[in-house]
Amino acid sequence: MLKIIVAALAAVLFLPQLAEAQAWPSKPIRFVIPFGAGSATDALSRIAGQELEQTLGQPVIIVPKPGADGALAAGEVKRAAPDGYTFMFGTNSPLAVVPNALKEPPYNVLADFTPVTYLGDNTFFIVVHPSVPAKTVAELVAFARASPTPLNYATGNTYALVSTSIFAANNRIKLEAVRYKSEPDAMTDLLSGRVQLMNGTATSTMPHIKAGKLRALSTSFAQRSPLLPELPSLVEAGQPPFPIGPWFGLVGPAGLPPEIVTAMNKAMVAALAKPSVVAAMQRHGFIPQSSTPEALAVYMKDQLAIWKTALKAAGIEPQ
Repeated sequence: MLKIIVAALAAVLFLPQLAEAQAWPSKPIRFVIPFGAGSATDALSRIAGQELEQTLGQPVIIVPKPGADGALAAGEVKRAAPDGYTFMFGTNSPLAVVPNALKEPPYNVLADFTPVTYLGDNTFFIVVHPSVPAKTVAELVAFARASPTPLNYATGNTYALVSTSIFAANNRIKLEAVRYKSEPDAMTDLLSGRVQLMNGTATSTMPHIKAGKLRALSTSFAQRSPLLPELPSLVEAGQPPFPIGPWFGLVGPAGLPPEIVTAMNKAMVAALAKPSVVAAMQRHGFIPQSSTPEALAVYMKDQLAIWKTALKAAGIEPQ
């Protein structure tokens, strides 16, 4: 009899949780992003969020949480209730770099988050301020070698930091990193000439390239970008390809109910396949690509190992 009463009580207590999961979503959903307003992450999360609002019938609120290479955003999502109303529209910075860049990371990527779907890859361009006379990557290398002091480069994310450090090591040149919370902050100093170069997202660099305020030398990938098809790829510019790439993934806090994971995955996969969403993201140099939650989990694990090796190659020691 006691067992029956306990079982009945447990069932009653579980009913509100079950009802809430079945009614999901019944209130606004928060997308915490690791970079500030005006960044590529901000723009892309808003494109996806607007489409999800139509699909899910609830507002999607974008919450910028820049700082600490995305660790602040990740920490907020880690601490959030696993109820399906807080996700991180994350990047390689908090999901692959922070765990390798810190001796005591504030979270465990594989244990503290629930993978939902891969989101895609972003495009970066190597750009210089007009005061730098280089018109090609080879000329930039020659200019840096001849400079009596290291050139300063702006970094608003960890991909920019690590890839440019690898670039400097590959070419045996000295470059000095000037780090910012987000790319819009970095862009201000690049446009003013306080720093000389940057490996930046299409979102941040394209308007200034078109306006003639920055000079693009190359993409940072092995293939050309349709945004600037006349611009050589990194490989065409005579450089080895970077072993890392800038990617995005959607995750929630650990313990997210499977039915919510499935529902959000389905909604996001549909959004990323919609032609209007694809076109809007491609204008930012983003290549949308979805996945199953299981595939993202495997990818995240692989990326932790890849970025660990890349940080070592860049000479960046855990702090």
